[in-house]
Amino acid sequence: MSRRSNGLVGIWAEAQRQQQRQLEAQARYQRDLERQQRAHQREVARRQREQRAAYREMREAEARRRTGEIEARVESLQGLLAAGCRAPAFRAGALARVEQVEPFAPGQLAQPVRMPDPNQYQPRGGWTASRRAQAQAEARAQFERDWQAAQAAEAQRQQQLAAYQRQYQQWADGQLSEVRRHNAGIVEMTTGLRNGDPEAAVEYFSAALYASTGWPEDLPRQVSAAYDPGARQLVMNWELPRYDVVPEAKSVRYMINADQEKESPRPVTQRRALYRDVLAQCLLLVLRDLFAADEYGALESVVLNGFVDDYDPTTGRRAAIFLGTVMAPRSTFTGLHLEQVNAVNCLVDGLRGQLSTRPDQYAAVRPGRVPEDVASGVVVTHGGEGEPDLYEMDPLAFESLVAELFRAMGMQAVTTERSNDGGVDVDALDPTPIRGGKIVVQVKRYRNTVPPTAVRDLYGTVQDAGANKGVLVTTSGFGPGSHAFANGKPLELVAGAELVDLLHRHGLRGRLGGGDGRGGGGGGGSVPAQRSAPPDEETGAGEHNVLGMYWSGSVALDVCALVCRGNRVLSDDHFVFFNNPRTPDGSVRALIPVPPDRAAIRVSFDELPAGADRLVIVAAVDPEANPTADLAGFTNAGIRLLDAEGTPLDQLEVSDGRRGETALVLGSFRRRANGDWDFVAGGKGYEGGLEELIQEYGIEVV
Repeated sequence: MSRRSNGLVGIWAEAQRQQQRQLEAQARYQRDLERQQRAHQREVARRQREQRAAYREMREAEARRRTGEIEARVESLQGLLAAGCRAPAFRAGALARVEQVEPFAPGQLAQPVRMPDPNQYQPRGGWTASRRAQAQAEARAQFERDWQAAQAAEAQRQQQLAAYQRQYQQWADGQLSEVRRHNAGIVEMTTGLRNGDPEAAVEYFSAALYASTGWPEDLPRQVSAAYDPGARQLVMNWELPRYDVVPEAKSVRYMINADQEKESPRPVTQRRALYRDVLAQCLLLVLRDLFAADEYGALESVVLNGFVDDYDPTTGRRAAIFLGTVMAPRSTFTGLHLEQVNAVNCLVDGLRGQLSTRPDQYAAVRPGRVPEDVASGVVVTHGGEGEPDLYEMDPLAFESLVAELFRAMGMQAVTTERSNDGGVDVDALDPTPIRGGKIVVQVKRYRNTVPPTAVRDLYGTVQDAGANKGVLVTTSGFGPGSHAFANGKPLELVAGAELVDLLHRHGLRGRLGGGDGRGGGGGGGSVPAQRSAPPDEETGAGEHNVLGMYWSGSVALDVCALVCRGNRVLSDDHFVFFNNPRTPDGSVRALIPVPPDRAAIRVSFDELPAGADRLVIVAAVDPEANPTADLAGFTNAGIRLLDAEGTPLDQLEVSDGRRGETALVLGSFRRRANGDWDFVAGGKGYEGGLEELIQEYGIEVV
């Protein structure tokens, strides 16, 4: 009985102990879990503190950076005159061009065709004397055939080399003639300056200011001037920066509680004083540049009137508001140490000039003498009563003139910043209900016809900017492709003659070259850029583009063009390659490439045959120069689309070559229903070289 009870008690006690151990284990697990949760919460809190601290540090660093930019801007404005005085003086020799052109580079044409080696034509096989004789005769015949083919290829190479040499020489002579005409013009200008010619004096000293490296790039450069030869005095109006050149903020700090940056405003008196100092420095710097450039002793004195081009607060109309004027004799000015002076005191007290006391409110001063008062005449690039030549006008002045035209037509218009204009030169707003709205304006100061690609680019800009209309204004004209593309779209094309009429109708002035100012856009003179390659014998003056091909690798390639309808070339004569350098109508021609291009083709898209809807561009390994090469080394390739003047319009990417392929379709230009052309990238390769490729386009290879 006793044992039995003890046994039950032991079992019960063991069960109690196990239960107790389980409870203790659960308690330990719970404590560990809570400890882990607390540790996790502490870690999360620590990370959040670090993130908040890092975010705060980032925002504070950004505020310090912006403050540093403001302080650097103020420091540069305060040191404008001192920095400008350290710039080299302008000399007429800086305008001269070096009489040199790109050297003649015929590329693979300079390499003679390799002649066959008779030692490599040994007879093979032949167990009998007759068979050995037959093998020898076959080897000799093969050698003679290859020799004759190589001789023909060499003769063809020499003919092509001579043609390219003549073409290059013609181009080089033209380039040198242009350089010599330019340099002769410089000599003529300096001779006129020595003789007191007013036009030469204005041209020279205007060039000195436009070329000045001491004048900051972000400040305006607009001038009207006249020269009085009797008094040897230059009278000039020069545009000054507006009030917003001085930063409105003094510093930036980060507000933690509001989580935002706050600008501390610059005190009005401090900002006004700095602006007056900047205006005085600008006027002194212009005087310094003029007298420093006077290597011929043409200046006895300079009358300088500084103005801002802005809205007159008294009339609300845009006008030239004069904020400073000074008459500086050479004898007085050359005795100044400009890097050490107080600009305002020097201008007002030392040179007895006038400076607006409230330039921030555009309180004007009255200039004593302006260019229009000089009896010898005025050469104007901004304002004035002259009739400026739009071809010769400074590009920024031309954009300002177009903006002024839009304002005269009742619209709001401003020129855009040059560094980030997104393809827009003038932003305009037509307030007219229903038909009005935002207008983006592009300005092309061209002498040759504007290519259709420029019109297409404008349409893309209109769509990107969400504008109601796009206007393209040029001093030249537009071809049929441009008008066809613009038809039915919110685009307006203003050619040179129409622009002159609009200017005159709204009280503004401008002419196109000589005559009455209403001539067309043709004629000689300088153009914005040189061609990318020398012209051939029949270049013509029509609208055309240049396709410049470039690639990496040492593989020698022939770049060819096929004028097609669909996938069939119009005729064998419409296949432009090394043996056929142009189509019968001359709309597609091979050119000598100029670096960075390694091949070049000239295309007059508007002159392509009416039956053509594709222009296919292909490249193939030159089997004579690289008989064992393939297109594996054809990489980083592309096509530069240039206008007739050599100005880049677009860059078209093409596929890289692949191992085993020896010919490749780079892409094709395809005619759209409206007459314009789009580029479609290619990529199909051929192992059989150019012969296999052109057979696919319907050319029989004999």
